Amino acid sequence: MKFVNVGFNNMINAERVIAVVNSESAPAKRLIQDAKDSGRAIDCTCGRKTRCVVIMDSDHVILSAIQNETVSARMNGAAEDGADGEAAND
Repeated sequence: MKFVNVGFNNMINAERVIAVVNSESAPAKRLIQDAKDSGRAIDCTCGRKTRCVVIMDSDHVILSAIQNETVSARMNGAAEDGADGEAAND
């Protein structure tokens, strides 16, 4: 199993991620609201602005306060080095 830091030492299973999207588009905002209404949203922002939405294969929606480019870069390579030290820029 490969875990990726999505901010503030919150980890997700990278093998179960379907998509990483920007939270500013209208469809993403609708997706967030629908997930919150049905109890499928997991808020990992620690009270900060949502900048990234991670869609999981379990139909959960993860809200993150870091950029979607950062999350996808961590999934593609930085997470292979381990989880220590990745939260320095959060």
